[in-house]
Amino acid sequence: MNYKNCGIRVIIFCSGFLAVTCAVPEKNVRDSTTDTVGVWLTTGDKTFLLAHAQTSLVFGHDVGNDPIIEVDTSQRFQEIDGFGYALTGGSAFLINQKLSAAQRDVLLKELFLTDGNNIGISYLRISIGASDLDGQVFSYNDLAQGKTDVPLSGFSLAPDKVNLIPVLKEILALNPKLKIMGSPWSAPSWMKSNGSPIGGSLKPEYYDVYATYLVRYIQGMAKEGITIDAITIQNEPENPNNNPSMLMTAEEQANFVKNNLGPAFKAEGLTTKIIVFDHNCDHPEYPITILDDRDAKAYIDGSAFHLYLGEVDVLSKVRNAHPDRNIYFTEQWTSGKGDFGGDLRWHVKNLIVGATRNWSRNVLEWNLAADPAFQPHTSDGGCTECLGALTIGDSVVRNVSYYIIAHASKFVRPGSVRIASNVPDNLYNVAFEDLSGKKVLIVVNDTNETKSFGIKFNDDVAHTSLPGGAVGTFVW
Repeated sequence: MNYKNCGIRVIIFCSGFLAVTCAVPEKNVRDSTTDTVGVWLTTGDKTFLLAHAQTSLVFGHDVGNDPIIEVDTSQRFQEIDGFGYALTGGSAFLINQKLSAAQRDVLLKELFLTDGNNIGISYLRISIGASDLDGQVFSYNDLAQGKTDVPLSGFSLAPDKVNLIPVLKEILALNPKLKIMGSPWSAPSWMKSNGSPIGGSLKPEYYDVYATYLVRYIQGMAKEGITIDAITIQNEPENPNNNPSMLMTAEEQANFVKNNLGPAFKAEGLTTKIIVFDHNCDHPEYPITILDDRDAKAYIDGSAFHLYLGEVDVLSKVRNAHPDRNIYFTEQWTSGKGDFGGDLRWHVKNLIVGATRNWSRNVLEWNLAADPAFQPHTSDGGCTECLGALTIGDSVVRNVSYYIIAHASKFVRPGSVRIASNVPDNLYNVAFEDLSGKKVLIVVNDTNETKSFGIKFNDDVAHTSLPGGAVGTFVW
């Protein structure tokens, strides 16, 4: 049968077959390659996993009766820095110690290059000192109980030189433009009110010392050839339960930035961005309070968020309060007890679509890799069920957050700009234009039924469909 003549387009995916209706008569199909739409699909039942259609949709003049997603390049919003993961110390350990050099080379190329089936991660978040997904707690200046080191004479990045720094160097050799964000889970215990890596607050008498500690970190990483593009002041400053962790109020962050960290960065000529909050969407007043302090704001690039509590649209509330400062989305986990289809649908709707439609310049999942037992993690406060994008054991398994991020990272390259699109009939979506002029539309069907719809651009429409809960990336 001639499918063009009967008005039906069949899309063949590299991993199987999917029929996609496209009511475009033969006479309306034009020859220009700019009118074709590449399609990549992931379904909740894993039948398709970032599967690339072997034929493309074609724009035509037939509008039809389907819901229409209209993409409008004349309305432009924030520039995108990238999509990626947290490269925790545990992730670096698994990549560096559990894979051969040849296996590591193949995997890192898949993760950080964009050609072929590679997914083009463009942004990483790393911990400054240990996170709760390290095998043990450490800082860069650990001392015996009761000791202090105000000159920081014992400061050393030695713990990171075992796995994290070597892995970062291999990654940067593949993608030198990768952006890296650093986040501390705690100051060294001797600087804290309770003398413990868990909970407690930074003592005011150590504010200057801790600012110098963070300066030393950035300078030390630079000596290793690793540029820290941005730091957040404190991971989850309202959560005292992780191991490590540290409490920090909005007022304390504002004072630390304006009186200590900002001036220290300025004195040393550091251009690393300072980002505040780095916690849940239920307390937008926290970053707004800091940014309302003009002296603190002068040193601050923006605010970072997680979505374990609250709604993602509060990112826009913070942005509207301070439109001259940036928004970042820095962490969301998937559980080892979670459901692939449910997590795919929720994360794409709320993070890839939701965070970027609410001004975020990036989206980062937590975390890159764990072993089959969700190790490594710290004891007494480390995450015991965090599912990595990769499970590294006897083989490398790609889990749901691998595909969540890949649907954006491969196609929405740094420097792309979010452009306007409407959201019809539970077809949540976000659109971008990259530096070459290509358009990228990411759509999740947030229903349980297959939905047909049209993509409208420049008055022409390409018709397609998505199964219930499926995610499609469309590129033209």
